[in-house]
Amino acid sequence: MRPRAPLALMFMTSQSPPPETAPFSNRSAAGARLGELVRELELPQPLLVLALPRGGVPVAVGVAAALDAPLDVLVVRKIGMPGEPELAVGAIAPGGTVVRESRGAGRFAPDRATFAALERRERMELERRERTYRAGLPPLDLKDHAVVLVDDGLATGATMLAAVRAARAGGATSVTVAAPVASQEAAARVRAEADHLAILRMPPMLFAIAEWYADFHQLTDMEVMQLLHAARSPRT
Repeated sequence: MRPRAPLALMFMTSQSPPPETAPFSNRSAAGARLGELVRELELPQPLLVLALPRGGVPVAVGVAAALDAPLDVLVVRKIGMPGEPELAVGAIAPGGTVVRESRGAGRFAPDRATFAALERRERMELERRERTYRAGLPPLDLKDHAVVLVDDGLATGATMLAAVRAARAGGATSVTVAAPVASQEAAARVRAEADHLAILRMPPMLFAIAEWYADFHQLTDMEVMQLLHAARSPRT
């Protein structure tokens, strides 16, 4: 196993917010604040910011702007428990990367055949989103790049772990994980595999990422594509 750079952990802990006062007005505002934090890491060049769509894209726009770095996407997919899709039993990323939750999401541990069927279904959606969001661009080339992976929050950490492993497999020289809010459990899991971790809020108990945003609407593919198009356009 190759040696890694020392980990830089940067966060501010906080209790869960009162219902009427979410810390972040929306994902874009959270991304602007997160970008300032990531910039303090003074990451090496060349640098590439990768959003985990959909929710991570507007956050990553602010991070990329703060770092004056290009923005792209790394599509990952959570594998949800049948009947409770929000409860993760695993996650997948490009290149065949698979993360399987050893605890089986608490109440349900799918057997290999069931998990394989769930994975195949999510792999189809992952490939569809890659075609849509990349809009004809060539595959990601992460070789010799320092990569910043951005999402709007880390609940279990499964999808971000898949992204970290995919970035490593793609040849990234270092991997930084950045999110406005994370559970302590998710942060610990990601910290074990990432080079750097930048989190704005890490409450003792994280019940839902949505409670940390005043506006946490579900983005459409069109919104994601518009944000990516604007970020990829030549700067003036």
